[in-house]
Amino acid sequence: MSMALETFMFVRHAKSSWSQDLADHDRPLNARGRQAAKTIGSILKAKGLIPNIIWSSDSARTRETIALMFAVSEIQQTEFISSLYHGSANQVLTVCAQRGEPTCGPLMLVGHNPGYEMLLEYFTNVSRSYPTGACLVLKRVDKKADWLSPEAWRLEDFIRPKDVMR
Repeated sequence: MSMALETFMFVRHAKSSWSQDLADHDRPLNARGRQAAKTIGSILKAKGLIPNIIWSSDSARTRETIALMFAVSEIQQTEFISSLYHGSANQVLTVCAQRGEPTCGPLMLVGHNPGYEMLLEYFTNVSRSYPTGACLVLKRVDKKADWLSPEAWRLEDFIRPKDVMR
């Protein structure tokens, strides 16, 4: 009997900078984004929600978001996947299906809108904005359901930087 993934998290990269003349893929976080990433990381750690595995877009801003959220030593495996860069919900789900359900969760995906807003709606049946730096936390409710099926999950938390930063 394989272990089922219990916690599935989605983080939209923190606020990025438009101040330099860089390609979109290479844009770093701005000061607010760096603070938000640290804050969200602290909240997740306080809640015991440190991922074992991170699958992330390979953009500069997703890499920087992860680096500010967690120490390298806290995460067992981080993969930067080019097809997650600005991936649609379908592209993200396809990458997950290709990799297969991890047996040692929690799993965190780090990426971009509009895909993440569409994933939020897919998994929760709720349509709402997905601001930069926000983290969707899903908890497994049906271990028999396919791990990429909405029936397998319920919304546990939706942490937004503006709700926790002053």
